[in-house]
Amino acid sequence: MKVTALRVQDRNKGRANVSLDGKFAFGLAKLIAARLAIGQELDEPAIERLRQEDEVEQAYERALKFLGPRPRSEAEVRRRLQKAKVPASAVEAVVARLKRAGLTDDQAFANYWVDNRATFRPRSKRALRSELKQKGLGDDALQAALAAVDDGGAAYALARQRARRLAGLEYPDFRRKLGEFLARRGFDYDTLLPIVERVWKEQTEGTVDE
Repeated sequence: MKVTALRVQDRNKGRANVSLDGKFAFGLAKLIAARLAIGQELDEPAIERLRQEDEVEQAYERALKFLGPRPRSEAEVRRRLQKAKVPASAVEAVVARLKRAGLTDDQAFANYWVDNRATFRPRSKRALRSELKQKGLGDDALQAALAAVDDGGAAYALARQRARRLAGLEYPDFRRKLGEFLARRGFDYDTLLPIVERVWKEQTEGTVDE
């Protein structure tokens, strides 16, 4: 079969329509179509290779959009592509390409996740471990990212934030509500109890221990 036309698509300038023997045959990513020339002969194996390359290219673009809002773990990328019915061979090719480009790095992702949580939504080390496990992180990345997590410091920061909403409560209600709040974020009783008492003292006495 002979390539008789190559035309950039009207609705997607990143793709081109390929015509063979005077008829539309298939679409390709423009960078793949750029390797073709009018009059070039293509046999079935060559056409199949082009389709497979295009499959990978489309999956790669899908992965880049998924990575746009925030970093993702390798497992998250795999799950998103699998959910989109991307063939296993294309998923592997895309993940390898992302790694080479430095766009997926599970250790960097784990560090990002822990730092982000510490800044905006503190959690216990146990809760962070559970979250990262759900993201598909391995033990080595988990241990390295969680090594410096201080449950006491995180619980205190979170308790001080929450205590503002509980101002005016009697101590039993304050203790119960703040304790339940911290427990929902993964802190155990031995950690949260002294924190609750410390924050109550600071709030009622108007002092803050440094």
